[in-house]
Amino acid sequence: MPYHVAHEADLPWEERDPLYGRAPRSQASVTDAVHLEHSRARIWRYPPHARGRRHADPSQEEVFVPLRGTLTMLVEDPPERVDVKPGEFVAVHRNTPLQVRNEGDEELVLFIYGAPPEHGNAVFLDDVESI
Repeated sequence: MPYHVAHEADLPWEERDPLYGRAPRSQASVTDAVHLEHSRARIWRYPPHARGRRHADPSQEEVFVPLRGTLTMLVEDPPERVDVKPGEFVAVHRNTPLQVRNEGDEELVLFIYGAPPEHGNAVFLDDVESI
């Protein structure tokens, strides 16, 4: 089939282990749902004040698109704060330190698209407590 359609409500969601004493995030694979072969994509749900691990990916560039809520990104080293609202997006290129955060009081729903589809080779960095 030359195309595939998926709906967020139909995706199987997986809860991730909580980080930094905060509520757990959850994610769903868009890659599997629409059979991507040369890139990868996920939708993430970040509860208020949750954050992911700070890292740099040596092989993948990624695009971050908030669907609901405000995304706070920490990019580069030293970290620079970038707030991204629905209707906006940010691209982070290979080897750039980054951290995804929800600094707000509402859930953040976030689409992340990356290429090439390699994963598991990120270099994890020390967390940044306050920004």
